[in-house]
Amino acid sequence: MLQCQSILDTLEMIQKEHLDVRCVTMGINLFDCICPETEYLCRRVREKIVSKASRLVRECERVSRKYGIPVVNRRIAITPAGFLLAGHGRETALMLGRTLDEACREVGVDLLGGFSAFVQKGMTPGEETLIRSLPAVLSQTQRLCASVNVASSTAGINVDALLLMGEIIRQTAEATASQNGFGCAKLVVFANIPEDNPFMAGALCGPGEPECVINIGVSGPGVIKRALERLLAERPNATFQQIAERIKETAFRVTRVGELIGREVSTALGVSFGIVDLSLAPTPQVGDSVGEILQVLGLEKIGAPGSTTAIALLNDAVKKGGLFASSSVGGLSGAFIPVSEDAVLAASAAAGDLTLEKLEAMTSVCSVGLDMIVIPGDTDAATIAALVADEMAIGVINRKTTAVRVIPAPGKKVGDTVSWGGLFGSAPVMAVRNSGTSGTFIRHGGRIPAPLQSLTN
Repeated sequence: MLQCQSILDTLEMIQKEHLDVRCVTMGINLFDCICPETEYLCRRVREKIVSKASRLVRECERVSRKYGIPVVNRRIAITPAGFLLAGHGRETALMLGRTLDEACREVGVDLLGGFSAFVQKGMTPGEETLIRSLPAVLSQTQRLCASVNVASSTAGINVDALLLMGEIIRQTAEATASQNGFGCAKLVVFANIPEDNPFMAGALCGPGEPECVINIGVSGPGVIKRALERLLAERPNATFQQIAERIKETAFRVTRVGELIGREVSTALGVSFGIVDLSLAPTPQVGDSVGEILQVLGLEKIGAPGSTTAIALLNDAVKKGGLFASSSVGGLSGAFIPVSEDAVLAASAAAGDLTLEKLEAMTSVCSVGLDMIVIPGDTDAATIAALVADEMAIGVINRKTTAVRVIPAPGKKVGDTVSWGGLFGSAPVMAVRNSGTSGTFIRHGGRIPAPLQSLTN
């Protein structure tokens, strides 16, 4: 067990630099709830979630008070619901979605992830049912999040699934038009999805996970920023090696905080401790931004030449520091660049400094992908599918996790601003260059094979 002194050493990080435990996520295995009868399935799911998670919020609050460390979100991740829906239709999918949402409300958690499907190589009827139900489910629930894994480095890219997801993303935006397409903020498309990710919207409890597990997401962009400011005040000509060392030292301390909180919560609940995900997940709050870190490093404009290199440096150093601090680092662990959730990135996009193409380049070296990006509401489904396909290709070829969470905001055009408030923030509507010119290509369909390196290793 880590010593309390490890927490006391981080007091300034908590009070002045926005260090927090971004999420405590309980993973719950629901395979034993599978049943051909809809009412029994939903009843078993609700009972198990309530049984396992009834004390989650209370214990998180207790540990937070004990150490003075904010725990921002309490969440649940479940077995991918596509497995639970085998043999069922869309009505069951909608009823299951409502049941999950009600269970969240009952136990007091903020979000639930795992309304998910794995279709990288093909699509079962149950998984297709889940995907086609998403517009209705996401528009009629508040806390439910969904993810679909359409590609992997061993299976390649399921373009048929991508084409369907292009339609589903548009339909979900239209179904939540009164909220500027907010349903799409709860829907993410993945390549190489991790099975222990505690962050939404892609959290789930994968087939290899325990019966019940606590995974921790710790985020500290503000901590990294201040550490670099102090370094560069002392050594204005610091080399990249020195900068990387300072990031690693800081990531080490942050990871130890996360592991302490995670292990204490899991012990109190009598469940397994899983992983610490040290991801620099920003918020719209000033001082809690990945974009600000890039500015401290000397980039006058986010999106300028060098931006991809800076993200690569940051991502690598964070991972190395976390791995040195704990043997239980997992999930995504690196740098996130969600446009609407990072005030500096959103401002750079509004100014035209940060384009969709530059964001795509930066995703090749960060931990996720095109995240919380607003595009014109009239963007056609084929263009959306092709946009997602490009990001999936980066993940498959580079054998890394990539994802797309894109919101075609109904009635909005380039230059407009969309705001959701809270952690979701606000963002400008970004241009999708050459929109409408990819249809013939992407409609070839089928599956793009896995790269040779994956097949020979």
